[in-house]
Amino acid sequence: MTAKLKKTVVMVGMMGAGKSAVGKELAHKLGVPFLDSDAEIERAANATIAEIFARDGEPFFRDKEAQVIARLIDGEPCVLSVGGGAFQRADTREAISARGVSVWLKADLDTLWNRVRRKDTRPLLRTANPYQTLAELMAAREPAYAKADLTVPTSADYAIETTADKVIESLATRPDVLELR
Repeated sequence: MTAKLKKTVVMVGMMGAGKSAVGKELAHKLGVPFLDSDAEIERAANATIAEIFARDGEPFFRDKEAQVIARLIDGEPCVLSVGGGAFQRADTREAISARGVSVWLKADLDTLWNRVRRKDTRPLLRTANPYQTLAELMAAREPAYAKADLTVPTSADYAIETTADKVIESLATRPDVLELR
């Protein structure tokens, strides 16, 4: 069986949900490029996300992120991972749904915490109680994630390949996005 991707697949969800890891595997399985909006922003700004947050603030970063995502979804179909906060903006959600398809990798709080707690690359978790911050971010963001075109539950028990296969199964329900032959 072969697959032809017709639109860009945009991986959305919380930090630690597996957007980059699953996105890379998904791109490999579909034979398309993998792009990461955070990496594209860092390359364009010649600074890390944490440095941009510290220097310019979150609103500036979110504006630049929206511009980068809009540019990337207009390119050839690919798998695109976006930052956890990107999908909060209505204009970004609308652009993604109009020209691509959003896939929410939905993970529970403990799975997310186990994946992010040892990393210092998450500027939003540089707080006195990062677990509580993560829980608050999750509660605030899930209503926007629920507006994704497709939802794929993920679990700490799943291998990256398993989750990528579950995404492909979900995409296969959308013939406007993925053609299986």
